[in-house]
Amino acid sequence: MNNRTSTLSQHPHHAQRQELLRQPLLARLATANPHTLQPHVVPVWFLWDGESLWISAFSSTRKLRDVQRNPRIAVLVEPPPGSSGLQAVLLEGAAELITSPRSRVAELAERIYTHYLGEQGVLAAEPQSWIHDPENTIIRLAPRKIYSW
Repeated sequence: MNNRTSTLSQHPHHAQRQELLRQPLLARLATANPHTLQPHVVPVWFLWDGESLWISAFSSTRKLRDVQRNPRIAVLVEPPPGSSGLQAVLLEGAAELITSPRSRVAELAERIYTHYLGEQGVLAAEPQSWIHDPENTIIRLAPRKIYSW
């Protein structure tokens, strides 16, 4: 365990954060164009593994183009109203883009989609096309900072 992880895991909300981030909730990904400084916020599906947040995105999207030019991102996850002691978790840091090997991209994308669609739902034609699309890229965020309230 590195210093960043041990510091994050010592936070008083650590268990609540982990519980919230493991749920199949809609997150909001914030990026910024480094030239215009224009923020861009979009809803995304994600998977949290306890240390990193994983998002599937297509290379033709603005969010991915922004991350390619400026890897600093933020992701906000909110629970359904009244369902958690936390109102939100905000993760910040520099994103890593995973484009190869394609088998790794497909494996990660399938895990993300299965988290939301279930074991049977992910087998449908549409999610299978997303998983294997050559534009599919994985965004990995190992957060440098995590805030919760």
